[in-house]
Amino acid sequence: MSVRPVRRVLLLCWRDTGHPQGGGSETYLQRIGAQLVESGIDVTLRTARYPGAPRRDVVDGVRVSRGGGRYSVYVWAGLAMVAARIGLGPLRGVRPDVVVDTQNGLPFMARWAFGRRVAVLVHHCHREQWPLAGPVMGRVGWFVESKLSPRVHRRNQYITVSLPSARDLTSLGVDPARIAVVRNGLDEAPIQTLESPRSVTPRVVVLSRLVPHKQIEDALEAVAALRTRIPGLHLDILGGGWWQQRLVDHAALLGISDAVTFHGHVDDDTKHLVLQRSWVHVLPSRKEGWGLAVTEAAQHAVPTIGYRSSGGLTDSIVDGVTGLLVDDRDDLVDGLEQLLTDHVLRDQLGAKAQVRSAEFSWRQSADAMRSVLESVRAGVFVSGVV
Repeated sequence: MSVRPVRRVLLLCWRDTGHPQGGGSETYLQRIGAQLVESGIDVTLRTARYPGAPRRDVVDGVRVSRGGGRYSVYVWAGLAMVAARIGLGPLRGVRPDVVVDTQNGLPFMARWAFGRRVAVLVHHCHREQWPLAGPVMGRVGWFVESKLSPRVHRRNQYITVSLPSARDLTSLGVDPARIAVVRNGLDEAPIQTLESPRSVTPRVVVLSRLVPHKQIEDALEAVAALRTRIPGLHLDILGGGWWQQRLVDHAALLGISDAVTFHGHVDDDTKHLVLQRSWVHVLPSRKEGWGLAVTEAAQHAVPTIGYRSSGGLTDSIVDGVTGLLVDDRDDLVDGLEQLLTDHVLRDQLGAKAQVRSAEFSWRQSADAMRSVLESVRAGVFVSGVV
């Protein structure tokens, strides 16, 4: 394969890292985009607007163009892409060698504007999440994701973040020979946070967006079940989202409001300080592509417990080595109790998780992404872990 350098990349995503509901998938795109900029590539991100966000911005060297809302972002981005082909609109002058179409349930259908120059980025499939969108939108969304998109993009490269997500795509009819796995990277934890002491009393942490499919209720109920058996148990919840008040109310209903701290959105130092003092990280999500929070907690030798059925956690957690995978809520309670009461097991898992976390970096992920994008430009498919 003759290598054709990629000089300009257009990223499409329904949110960016500044969005109030931005999470791990947005961080993935922003961090890799910033690394691509450092390597000399011109990167533009087209995304949605939100209150207080300018239409044009530059974040970590990535030029950001915003327009539209939760669903209209797809319409406005489509119009912008078509207009750019004739030198008009907010993306005029952006002539990408490759376009990364991030499918967070719905794709931008960039193929209709840029053909085979498009790579489809899918963090995970949304089969379990679409019912939360309502009966009509749920059916339409799942049809687009499971039927329409695989057919429209049958000649395009796919990129995902874990082997379980790759298998899910294959089950939807995507050719495995066109699915490349580019795993999440990791920012280095601030050194001063790594030197902070662990809490002397048991503390559990959840690092997540507060939305229904993250199932933070399961963590609250686990703490409620264990509180009488593990004195001083406290739960720290890092992150914000539109579901937060429901969770606050649920904690009150369980009678554990005094044992739970909702930190909301916090800066990086605060996040890592809370992780450092924690004993165990709980990620009870219904579905994950990878679970960036797993490796962030691992930097602090904090093991994660989560659901096997989530998919991506079976890749980011090595069961029984760097954390625990469980099958249901009862198992979650039992596993959490085991980790909180068996300090030898907890320390062993945490130490191995910390060692494994050193294997990940955004530079490495960006290098892998760049090789995939160069293959897309050359018209060659890539498969497997890159």
